[in-house]
Amino acid sequence: MPGNTEPDRETTSPALTASRTLIYCPVIHSVVDLGALGKPVQTATSTALGAEAWRRRVHTVEQMWNEIERLIEAMDLDPTHTRLYQDGLPICAHELDIVKEMTYKGSRNHRILLRLHTRGALLMGTESAPLLLQEYNLAKRLMSPDHGGLDSEGRDDLQLQARELLRARDRFIAERINATLAPGELGILFLGMLHDITPWLDPDIQVAYPLGMPVGSDTVAHPQDGARK
Repeated sequence: MPGNTEPDRETTSPALTASRTLIYCPVIHSVVDLGALGKPVQTATSTALGAEAWRRRVHTVEQMWNEIERLIEAMDLDPTHTRLYQDGLPICAHELDIVKEMTYKGSRNHRILLRLHTRGALLMGTESAPLLLQEYNLAKRLMSPDHGGLDSEGRDDLQLQARELLRARDRFIAERINATLAPGELGILFLGMLHDITPWLDPDIQVAYPLGMPVGSDTVAHPQDGARK
């Protein structure tokens, strides 16, 4: 099946309930995770807010991944009934290769994915490649010093396009999870803070937010607020 890195496997178990559960982890991307946009983001942040602000951001990202690694290790996961969904990972024939490459480059996010996959979790292609390419090209224009020579109205239009594209990606990701997360399975989703896929998730999927709800959500909750039923 395209977008999976393992052959088809049994998706139900008598030991599991029929519910579908999604562990939703909003994350802040590191420079490595941002790929070709990492350096432009660093430059833009340092220019606008100063070098100290960038150092604080780097520290915050490191602390966040420390907490995520601690939470993942503390979970009593059954890897054989766990699917992994990842921000920026397209549905293709090379998901595992991408994760390995990003791990080699120093991504802690992808290191977690690779570790869980090695234990038996199923790595899922999560995003639409065409939508990701559209966002990359749009982000390059927004990051250019003069926004491609656009006036304020043109820049506002680019920002509107970016918001609409984010919603299109969120809907695609939710529909991907709806279609692939089987009864009795657990999904773990790593997704940027500004995303929010919950409006498009099937109502039978129970969503837990161990790190709190995403910034893009209408309601911000604390980790102890538990799951959306």
